[in-house]
Amino acid sequence: MAIGKICGIETEYGIVHRGVAESNPVTASSLLINAYVSGLTVTAASGSPSVGWDFEDESPGNDARGAAPADAAPPDVETHLVNAVLTNGARFYVDHAHPEISTPECADARSVLVFDRAAEVIVARAMAAAGRVLPGDQEIVVHKNNSDGKGNSYGCHENYLMDRSVPFGQIVTAATTHFVTRQVFTGAGKVGTEVVGTSREEVPYQLSQRADFFEAEVGLETTLKRPIVNTRDEPHADAQRYRRLHVIAGDANLAEVATFLKVGTTAIVLAMVEDDALDRTLAIRNPVAAVRAVSHDPSLATTIETVDGVTMTALEVQFELLDRAKKWAEERGLEAVGPEVGAEVLRRWEAVLTGLEADPASVAGQVDWVAKRRLIDGWVERHGTGWDDARVPALALQYHDLRPERGLARRAGLERITTDAEVEAAVTAPPTDTRAYFRGRCLEKFASSIVAANWDSLVFDVGQEPLRRVPMMEPSRGTEAHVGRLLDECSTPAELVARLSG
Repeated sequence: MAIGKICGIETEYGIVHRGVAESNPVTASSLLINAYVSGLTVTAASGSPSVGWDFEDESPGNDARGAAPADAAPPDVETHLVNAVLTNGARFYVDHAHPEISTPECADARSVLVFDRAAEVIVARAMAAAGRVLPGDQEIVVHKNNSDGKGNSYGCHENYLMDRSVPFGQIVTAATTHFVTRQVFTGAGKVGTEVVGTSREEVPYQLSQRADFFEAEVGLETTLKRPIVNTRDEPHADAQRYRRLHVIAGDANLAEVATFLKVGTTAIVLAMVEDDALDRTLAIRNPVAAVRAVSHDPSLATTIETVDGVTMTALEVQFELLDRAKKWAEERGLEAVGPEVGAEVLRRWEAVLTGLEADPASVAGQVDWVAKRRLIDGWVERHGTGWDDARVPALALQYHDLRPERGLARRAGLERITTDAEVEAAVTAPPTDTRAYFRGRCLEKFASSIVAANWDSLVFDVGQEPLRRVPMMEPSRGTEAHVGRLLDECSTPAELVARLSG
């Protein structure tokens, strides 16, 4: 029986420091986050600016295949840069040369969407906070995109809790097929291509920001030889029971429906794997070539070949996955992905695929690559120019600008699933139905006594040696139902730790 698909998103944002001779992204990222955290100290009733990240359990070199190939290069853990843990259970930090926000653990796709939108609000407020400490002629600007147009890409990663007993190879087969073909509704849209030897004339527009950068089917790396399926084995939970599928093959979406479907459909596909409801008939023969071929064809007519020699379009593969998901839901139920949310994912999945099949323009309110193309088409028509105009890439970049007054995505008529009120609440309050609730409430109430935090533990200083580590190895515990009353009743961290130990 499939386990609950607790999930989340990690977004690396593009950043530029304007008004300086040479923009340093690391310095700019640190300044951005410090400005936001310092603002919390001044304006919020509570916060966690002094709580650092606990790297004790970080192990990015562990490989789900058992051992990484000798030439594999696992990502570095950068422990010397800025890290902040927020009261909503999220992590806001500098990752290499980017500001990054990891949402808290969420119980379903809709909750992930709400906290992903809250992350956009946090970044926008961080830009404003940085503006208040910078000279008047300087500005830090952040984009929610995945490529700088100069051959560099940065990720939007997803995480899904999975049953350790499921063979990793079984996950790879289904996940690869889904990741190659889900681009038809998850692609954020990109002008031109960054594939060496391929010109903008050959690929004037493509579905995905990330597709050009994948060079392997399966692997451990995230910045070099990027694989479609990442093998990092770092569960941040009981490793005997769980694995965490770390997905790096997605775009950062601004369309709420696209984010909802990106996470929701993937959670369903992975739950189907756990229930052994998918076979190898949809396995793709050459996934790396296919991921680019699908992305490079906005007509959606390109076919890809399965290992059995069948040729299908990405849309046809997605319709097949949808049909199997509907059958799985009828037979097994949707408990693993949340019954109501799962039903909504299936409904919207079918509606978007049907719209794409009939006329992609009909889903401009739900799919980023369609929305962005419509904006550019309108601009080109108004200015009497063509897609080869030098200003078109700048217009495409502005789609991702997170400054409220400048970003074009928010003017593109994108459909809302969330409300302003729930997004605003998620800026500071954690989800109530995962362990993120315990982390967030403890940070809200006892921040000055928390030495460090990470996904699966909190370290308290209760005034006597030794420091006390509270493990959180079960992501579905530590919820409001489990510990809400306890947290309300405890007036000191020492009392909380004592009652948890008793």
